Amino acid sequence: QVQLVESGGGLVQAGGSLRLSCTGSGRTFSSLSVGWFRQTPGKEREFVGAITWSGGYTYYADSVKGRFTLSRDNSENSVHLQMNSLKPEDTAVYFCAARSSARPIPTIPNDYEYWGQGTQVTVSS
Repeated sequence: QVQLVESGGGLVQAGGSLRLSCTGSGRTFSSLSVGWFRQTPGKEREFVGAITWSGGYTYYADSVKGRFTLSRDNSENSVHLQMNSLKPEDTAVYFCAARSSARPIPTIPNDYEYWGQGTQVTVSS
């Protein structure tokens, strides 16, 4: 079993930055690929980006490419999502998810086995 906890959400002005973290415990977190998704009320969960177990490969949604950056520190069982140049349309609840490593990186929520509880990101205009 794997437990995931997100942190780092909050309120920021447009153009600002936030750094989200996903900390894992339980099963060997360092062997898992980790994805980030976001969701707004009434909409489906949307893929944001994902990183392989080693951190050697990342993949991003077009909507965040060039603004968001994923990294991981397996010594601390954590994955970080650095979000720069934030826009009001980035406002959502952000979730991290994990699964056994796979290529190509899955981008569909159903492909992920473990989920955190989510953290709210609000970007004001």
